[in-house]
Amino acid sequence: MKKIIGVFLFILVSVNVTFSGTLKITNNSSNSDIHKLWNEQIIPGFEKENPGIKVEMTVYDHEAYKTAIRNFLQAEPPDVVNWFSGNRMKFFVDQGLFEDVSDVWDKNNLHSQLSSARSTVTVEGKQWGLPTTYYQWGVYYRKDIFAKYGLGEPRSWGDMMNIAETLKKNGITPFTIGTKYLWTAAGWFDFLNLRINGYDFHMALMGGEISYEDKRLDRVFDVWGDMARKGYYIENHASYSWQEGQAPMINGEAAMYLMGNFVVPDLVKAGLDGKIGYFQFPVIDGSVRTYEDAPTDSMHIPSKAKNKADAKKFLAYVARPDIQGTIAQASGMLSSNNQSPVPDDEFLKIGFKVLSESAGLAQFYDRDTTPEMAKEGMKGFQEFMVKPEREKQIRQRIERARKRIYKQ
Repeated sequence: MKKIIGVFLFILVSVNVTFSGTLKITNNSSNSDIHKLWNEQIIPGFEKENPGIKVEMTVYDHEAYKTAIRNFLQAEPPDVVNWFSGNRMKFFVDQGLFEDVSDVWDKNNLHSQLSSARSTVTVEGKQWGLPTTYYQWGVYYRKDIFAKYGLGEPRSWGDMMNIAETLKKNGITPFTIGTKYLWTAAGWFDFLNLRINGYDFHMALMGGEISYEDKRLDRVFDVWGDMARKGYYIENHASYSWQEGQAPMINGEAAMYLMGNFVVPDLVKAGLDGKIGYFQFPVIDGSVRTYEDAPTDSMHIPSKAKNKADAKKFLAYVARPDIQGTIAQASGMLSSNNQSPVPDDEFLKIGFKVLSESAGLAQFYDRDTTPEMAKEGMKGFQEFMVKPEREKQIRQRIERARKRIYKQ
């Protein structure tokens, strides 16, 4: 009898190994604490619940990954990749490189739990990925520097400019930024356009339906150019990554940084715990409703993945409220699962309120428009911040790209 049972168990184990095996996933976070979380909690937890599956995680540099994923999706991709929701995801969906995972949503009651972010991974009624975390953008500032000069959080754009001028007169650069990788400049364009022209105009522009020479964009570039000409941004920002752009704020040379909430852990580690404040990007035109950028990160199964069955198990595992909550807490973001608790973090609590009360959410410039258009637009934005006097030529060049890309 024991021999029969032994043979039976051997068969079970063999079947497990045959139909499960190794699951390959990627991670492109620049935060080493996130890597540690995945290696010490998330992956071991999944392997414990699924003893026949061994997970192998490959870590990529965040910026290099944007190129790498285009190559390996076409050749030999891993089984699960992390990426960005919205148009960045749709680009790969349209090329047939991402798998339809609607069945994972249906089997695990995700339509209700991930309702707020479902649209970001939905194309033609099907779900092509799993949203994991999203986060607010806004202005992070040095409370101690503000206090030194008697400054409070701005309630309007006029207040913001008065703060900037006061700081500048006292030898403090109002805003730090690193535009080496371009997307940080796009954050400024997004917020200025959303505050001046609103969501519908902004999304139509992202969809290639509006000219970059449209007169409604004149005020966006006027306001932005005025800031650049007055020296409200740190010098040589085109040479700095967003991480390097933190240094002037950390050492007190600059007072504010328009950035996503993921910047907070780095600032705290640098010794600014208790010295950082946050405020929502101010209203510019009171007749325009308030919209926010809330980029959503997501996980996907490549259509050429070798282990799709276990990949779907992994997506279901990561979708759980407890797992998403743990990831969100560690990464300084908000969980896409509405059953996860809001992290006990002052900035995320504020962010949750800001995003919940927003009239609508955009993803981000390079996620809302096509990759090729994003590249051309962001190159122009970076150049404009350095040389605002070239506005006309820059907008003409971006517009030529729009016509070529959207064939208009």
